[in-house]
Amino acid sequence: MTSTLQPAGATGAVKRPGRWLALSVLVLAVLLVAVDATVLGLATPYISEDLRPSGTQLLWIGDVYSFVIAGLLVSMGSLGDRIGRKRILLVGATAFGAVSVLNAYATTPELMIVARALLGVAGATLMPATLALIRNLFHDPRERSLAVGIWGATASAGTAVGPIAGGFLLEHFWWGSVFLINLPVMAVLVLVGIKLLPESRNPDPGPWDLLSVVLSLAGMVGVVYAVKEAAAHGFAWGTLAAGLLGTAALVGFVRRQLTLPAPLLDMRLFRNRGFSGAVLADLLTILGLSGLVFFLSQYLQLVQGRRPFEAGLAELPAAVGAVVAGLIAGRAARRFSVRAVVSGGLAAVGAALAVLTVIGQSTGYPLLGAALLVVGVGAGFSFTVTADVILSSVPKEQAGAASAVSETAYELGAALGIALLGSIVTGVYRDFTGPAGTPDAAHESLGGAVEVAAHLPAPTASAMLDAARQAFVDGLALAAGAGAVVLLAASVAAWFLLRGQKLEDGHAEGHGHG
Repeated sequence: MTSTLQPAGATGAVKRPGRWLALSVLVLAVLLVAVDATVLGLATPYISEDLRPSGTQLLWIGDVYSFVIAGLLVSMGSLGDRIGRKRILLVGATAFGAVSVLNAYATTPELMIVARALLGVAGATLMPATLALIRNLFHDPRERSLAVGIWGATASAGTAVGPIAGGFLLEHFWWGSVFLINLPVMAVLVLVGIKLLPESRNPDPGPWDLLSVVLSLAGMVGVVYAVKEAAAHGFAWGTLAAGLLGTAALVGFVRRQLTLPAPLLDMRLFRNRGFSGAVLADLLTILGLSGLVFFLSQYLQLVQGRRPFEAGLAELPAAVGAVVAGLIAGRAARRFSVRAVVSGGLAAVGAALAVLTVIGQSTGYPLLGAALLVVGVGAGFSFTVTADVILSSVPKEQAGAASAVSETAYELGAALGIALLGSIVTGVYRDFTGPAGTPDAAHESLGGAVEVAAHLPAPTASAMLDAARQAFVDGLALAAGAGAVVLLAASVAAWFLLRGQKLEDGHAEGHGHG
């Protein structure tokens, strides 16, 4: 059996040698997932042109990765606590690399959706394992805050590196190349990780309950699918059935966890107001932001006519802001308060989204860049502090499961955000009135309209594209407004839920008990 790194009372293990090198490996895994999430948005216009997916298939290509991850994170976090977090991280990274190849060479929309789903299975192993290993590597609370800040800053940096690297590749190679960049990162992660990462697991985990895994997956996918379909096409009996089945499965999952002697997820964690407040803040933040993030690349390329590389650079301020904020967030939360930093960050993001409601086809870059910088700073402060709160409010034996809850909130927020806010954009876009003879394909997506325009007479094409772009921008402005409302509501909720919450201080392990 492997040790959990720190035997009871072993103060000498507080500062583990090699912990910062080990962190650099974990950071690579986060980079892998973050880059992959962002390059898809940039490649979407090319995938639309090549694979010709319908509007619904395009949303599925964007969404299914998040669906599967959301459904499996808790199960994979719990599995890592049981079989070893290092083991599950290395296996997951290897699978992630292999499935990236399948994504790159997909030839039909259906195959692309399946490949994204499989990537979600692999991705679900990576994020909880990285945070749980940080919890076990860094026993000093201030060091852990910095490590979590670096972890969060890397995720943000990945969202910047993704569009820039992706933009460069899209200008020089075919769209599949954006998935192949995962391979060298994955290879370094696995080879270096085998050497540097310490193994850690729960010393008394109990069995891994397969029925709980099935209930969790069925519940998440059912509920998110129902929300997505209802937002896109209104209520239908099939949608309602999926939603009810998903809800029933989640209720069954919760009840089963309360009766199992060794549950997949200890529901008592939610009795901790700080833990629940941090999880809710994450969910609402991503929900409010994801619609904008998903469509921003299309706006920069298809509306403003920027090249992919330029579009990637245009999104840089958000990542720069998030990296800087992530590195100082722990210090700020100790100096002021957890709730001030989280609520303030969320309010700043909400205000920036509100500014984006005035966006037009020819909006100048200073306004866009400034709004993105504020979004990055606000999100960097909020996410880093909530991750720290979540990690420090559980015993380290449950670090994987707790990290998974935090990541599930993130992925669920992303799926719901793209479903709800994405459907606002799609709904407004579909109703645009083009010149007589505008083909139906132009109403499916803006990428479709650009493709159709190439085969129309110049005056008709110009009139149709102008109407299509204006409708897309109108939808984007409306989605930004809805996102602003969600973020400001999240800011208020965080202010009340995180009252009295403090980050651990000093040089003692706060949860030495089992």
